[in-house]
Amino acid sequence: MRKPYIAANWKMTKTIEETEEFIRSFIPLVKDINDVDILIAPPFTALSAASSLLKDTNIKLGAQNMYFEENGAYTGEISPRMLLSAGCSTVIIGHSERRQYFQETDEIVNKKIKLARANNLEVILCIGESLEEREANKTFEVLENQLAGSLKDLSLDEITIAYEPIWAIGTGKTASKEQANEAHTCVREWLRKNKDGADDVRIQYGGSVKPDNVVELMSQPEVDGALVGGASLEAESFSKIVAGAVKK
Repeated sequence: MRKPYIAANWKMTKTIEETEEFIRSFIPLVKDINDVDILIAPPFTALSAASSLLKDTNIKLGAQNMYFEENGAYTGEISPRMLLSAGCSTVIIGHSERRQYFQETDEIVNKKIKLARANNLEVILCIGESLEEREANKTFEVLENQLAGSLKDLSLDEITIAYEPIWAIGTGKTASKEQANEAHTCVREWLRKNKDGADDVRIQYGGSVKPDNVVELMSQPEVDGALVGGASLEAESFSKIVAGAVKK
């Protein structure tokens, strides 16, 4: 059975001091949970401070994004080597907000994943459809196209897929457990047809995951975890999501 994987994406929230306060509160709440992989992705400015506090704990450190070049004149961007130096093991790539607000295409996402893996960074690849695409019955087509473009010429080694329906991110709307499992099944079937090792890949659900719906979502056979936004900003709330992710 695939080990559940719960990741916190804090987006553009929390100062260094707020990050430290959260981590000090969070560590004791989850220190005895060993059957769930846990990751926190704070903003870039707080990575180094978070790394120091997370050392020798059961919590991994991730980044929310990176650039697709090793170094150079790219003002404001972050390289994989910088993330590694700050203590990251993982990077989130292709989040819908990056695609929407910063015009990141599947081609750009693909370049980022290739560079991340070349630097031994684990990857959480985000995919998902808009409300208009779902209502037009294009969900599966969108997911398959994003997978094909984002994973072109890549193996599945150390890659996690996060299915995030755009219409459920930060809206309070959540895909039903059946909708989530249906989309995850589509992802799994595409991976099986096109890549080796598909059954080992973990598929997270993201989109208004909360302590009161995580158990229901995790009850589905193809839901292996969650990529959590707003509900990960409070230590107690996020710890309840982690605890609720244990597969029964």
